[in-house]
Amino acid sequence: MTDAPTRARRFADIVAPAAQRAGYTGHGSNARLARDTGMSESSVSRMLKGQAVPELKFFAPLSEVVGVAVIDLLEAMGLPPQSLQPLSETTPSQVGSRSISPEEAAARLGITDPVGVHMLAATIERLRRLQEQSDNDQPGDDERGGTAAQM
Repeated sequence: MTDAPTRARRFADIVAPAAQRAGYTGHGSNARLARDTGMSESSVSRMLKGQAVPELKFFAPLSEVVGVAVIDLLEAMGLPPQSLQPLSETTPSQVGSRSISPEEAAARLGITDPVGVHMLAATIERLRRLQEQSDNDQPGDDERGGTAAQM
């Protein structure tokens, strides 16, 4: 029998203290965290107890509200840190190379666990959508308010 913590436990060990630091304490804290991330209250409870890991679609909002980088959440899932680092655009292996799928990238990085492959693919898709959204934003468009709010 091994004493190694489960992925869910490692995830909780990072998220739970961060949630407390972010003010998610006391009565109703799970409900507030659920509302702020879009997760169900039962999912939040299981996550904080180290019984489950949320779906990938919740990593970005969870990261934002508790103040933990998505890369740290992914690393808690057991993805090797070197597999999460971007490759240099000048790396000889990339010069003139064709595009590859996220699944091919996972294989080349040695990620074989199906959960890890899925997480990498979902993260890449989320980043693509964020980039596309950023590219489409007009200068001066700020969702946080008008000129007075930006000052």
